[in-house]
Amino acid sequence: MPARSQVERIKPRALQPGDNIGIIAPASYFKREDFEAGCAALRQLGYNPVYDESIFDRDLYFAGTVERRARELESMFERDDVKAIICARGGYGSNYLLPALEIRKISAHPKALIGYSDNTSLLTYLCDAASLVTFHGPMLAKDFAKPGGVQLDSWKEALGGRENWGLDFDLNSGVKSLMEGSAEAVLYGGCLSMLVESLGTAYEIHTEGTVLFIEDVAAKPYQIDRMLMHLKLAGKFNGVRGIIFGEMIDCTQSANQGYTLEEVVTRVVADLGVPVAYGLPSGHVSRQNITLPIGVSVLLNVGPSGVSLEFLEPATVM
Repeated sequence: MPARSQVERIKPRALQPGDNIGIIAPASYFKREDFEAGCAALRQLGYNPVYDESIFDRDLYFAGTVERRARELESMFERDDVKAIICARGGYGSNYLLPALEIRKISAHPKALIGYSDNTSLLTYLCDAASLVTFHGPMLAKDFAKPGGVQLDSWKEALGGRENWGLDFDLNSGVKSLMEGSAEAVLYGGCLSMLVESLGTAYEIHTEGTVLFIEDVAAKPYQIDRMLMHLKLAGKFNGVRGIIFGEMIDCTQSANQGYTLEEVVTRVVADLGVPVAYGLPSGHVSRQNITLPIGVSVLLNVGPSGVSLEFLEPATVM
């Protein structure tokens, strides 16, 4: 039987209507109107967004200095009145925080951290170093700021402590079966660019024994190929039991290119002998951003009639 997890991970408390959600900006700055629209959407769902006014600071293209952003993240973890933490947006800059964080402060106050894109650096680091379940999902000034930006069922199930829930995609869903098969392992991953950037650092990703989720945006097919080959040559596909690609928005060379990105990625991963799915909309998506808990056991089934991803344990505790 496959191991149910790489390590015993700490699960945050379940998020309930009426709870305070802390807003952080660990990377790039954002538009104030998008921020306000996202806060309004959280309030409509029954949550109370809380944040410090310093979140509107700017330092070059960052949302303030490294010190401001690191202390903001730590403070939200330490605050007893905050039940979950959501990133305002990605962009660039969360990698600056990694050496500035006191990991013990975070692991001592486990909470759901939600984001994607550049914030993959934080999600994988806290999952590995602090043994926390983290959440690859919608961000405040991006997905919550626009109608239809959030897939609410997965948000509520992932963060609300639901047991035995899953995602099912039929042939009309846009999610495709590239390599058929089944795999049970721990879900892990995020934005491909950030996964690759971790290699050779003290914050290098740990992919063995996982179902690896990979997504990105606006990268040309040869760039996706190059990054996947980088992971492969670095041994990061060794021991991976399944792979799920995201929607891969705007990852084209030209409008009339004579090949698909599915063909490109299949050529790289086909010899791994693991099930491979393509098109799951989490992270950079066209709409309806799905929330995926990182660090929990899942069962991936990739077959001729569709793809399913079953979560074998709750991601949060009541």
